[in-house]
Amino acid sequence: MELEDAVDAEGVVCAVGAGGKKSLLYALADRIERAVVTATVRIPIFDEHVARVVVTDDPSAAVRENAEWPLGVVPEQEREDRYRGYERERIAGVADAAPSAVLVKADGARTRRLKAPGEHEPQIPDCADVVVPIASVRAVGEPLSEAVAHRPERVAAITDLSVGDEIRPEDVARVLAHPEGGMRDVPEGATVIPLVNMADDAALVQTATEIAEGVHERADVPRVVVTSLKADDPVKTVV
Repeated sequence: MELEDAVDAEGVVCAVGAGGKKSLLYALADRIERAVVTATVRIPIFDEHVARVVVTDDPSAAVRENAEWPLGVVPEQEREDRYRGYERERIAGVADAAPSAVLVKADGARTRRLKAPGEHEPQIPDCADVVVPIASVRAVGEPLSEAVAHRPERVAAITDLSVGDEIRPEDVARVLAHPEGGMRDVPEGATVIPLVNMADDAALVQTATEIAEGVHERADVPRVVVTSLKADDPVKTVV
């Protein structure tokens, strides 16, 4: 299955969680004709992943007037290494102007492999059509700590782990499927398609498949996608 089909990448697609949000958005932008990449949270400079980035207070106009795809739109360059994101309410206008999918980074994880969101996370717009909660299979076997998990104390709160305990496949599944984890603040009517990333070899695919099966035991989702998003053929299996 192609990546864009596996995650139902039409309309407004929001990536949340940890371990592959940016990689997913850039891989989709490369595969979807006339895609728009944007964010509702901070996002590292991503000019190399799109045809052009427009820094603008009027992203809808920028999209309507654009002729080079994929297009990135952001409101401000906050520092030399990152842009700011738009308020969630602005994404609906971008979607109305966009000819194809709008790909939104709607969460931050500070390059960790697993996370449970904080009080003001994620920043999913109400117009989201698809929400993709992401976790890395490479969190399995690691101790629950700041080095691996963003907000490890919140991960502990929705699993039966304590900080310092070894992360198991069922723990990753529980985080992805939990209403205070990967399912937090999903708008009514949006489709949720969890994704387990960094399945870069056969053993990791097997572990990721175990996670995916655990998600299905805990949440009503149409499928769980197992990926190696850095690969030319990123979809390894769909559960």
